[in-house]
Amino acid sequence: MKISGGRVFDLQRGFVERELCFDGPLLTPDSRDGQVFDASGCWVIPGLTDVHFHGCRGADLSDGDADGLQAMAEYQLSRGVTQICPAGMTLPEDRLMKVCQTAAAHRRERRPGADLVGINLEGPFLSRAKKGAQNGEWLHAPDAAMLRRLTDAAEGLVKLVSAAPEEPGAMDFIREASEEVNVSVAHTTADYGTALDAFRAGARQVTHLFNAMPGFTHRSPGVVGAALDCPWVRVELICDGVHIHPSVVRAVFKMFGPERVVLISDTMRAAGMTDGKYDLGGQEVTVKGPLATLADGTIAGSVTDLTACMKAAVSFGVPLADAVRSAAVTPAQAIGIFDRVGSLEPGKRANAVVLDADLAVKAVFFHGKRV
Repeated sequence: MKISGGRVFDLQRGFVERELCFDGPLLTPDSRDGQVFDASGCWVIPGLTDVHFHGCRGADLSDGDADGLQAMAEYQLSRGVTQICPAGMTLPEDRLMKVCQTAAAHRRERRPGADLVGINLEGPFLSRAKKGAQNGEWLHAPDAAMLRRLTDAAEGLVKLVSAAPEEPGAMDFIREASEEVNVSVAHTTADYGTALDAFRAGARQVTHLFNAMPGFTHRSPGVVGAALDCPWVRVELICDGVHIHPSVVRAVFKMFGPERVVLISDTMRAAGMTDGKYDLGGQEVTVKGPLATLADGTIAGSVTDLTACMKAAVSFGVPLADAVRSAAVTPAQAIGIFDRVGSLEPGKRANAVVLDADLAVKAVFFHGKRV
């Protein structure tokens, strides 16, 4: 197969006019099967990786339901997200255990849809004061032994865990956990100094920057300023047009650069569904248009998939190449899978998305086959 006529994403040069070739599951320098897909006037980008979303199409990772997880994977693939690392909510350990076991079985059984490359434990090691849409009844002190039990149940699939570094025992937790998974600072009241200590202790990411944390001000730069001062730290950003003002999105890309920004969708189960009432971590959420809220008005995740978030970032003034990098390259690097996905060099998986001139998904190629 040759995808010809399109502008192909290149990690060094942005976009170049060249053919993308594959005759099987991996990209190749050339193709001999004679098949050609005409991508004239289109953009050809790597399949995206969403490292932080909770659900879609009526299902949620926290349900611990095998069929629901498959529905999520199939929907994400249809949207050009070829690798998924869905996130759990703050739940009791027995329910998180089921989530991890269901995810491990999904991977073993090679169920249809986007590749399940990890899971993200957003809860329960968070601050009550900044719990956001997390259920406060099930918050838990940072606990490395508990995390280890969950990672064992997930058979190595846990790639990210969130923690509020000001909580008792959090720094020791970060030091221990960071040897095995990517620790992300999240749902926190931490000031600049505490966040800096967390990053020096081993945390390498920030969960949905600006949301559920102190603001970034001239005398109190907080988590945002500490992350900026630590070049090894990546920051997640929700670009659904609800969570972050377009001016702040532009500022984050200028401050951190696309190589440190991880675009995420943070979608809940209403993504791909109609407006109405939905559940998120045992709490009722009302969805109207792009906005999902709890009864008290707290924003409760997103309903905008990652491809649409990437398109929104471009509409806010972020260059397309930078937005693609932050939705495909940087997240794959963040969870250690960039050696096989995230860019379009020969030898990597033949996962590619063709976008039309308006950045709408025109075609998705997955493991060398059009889906």
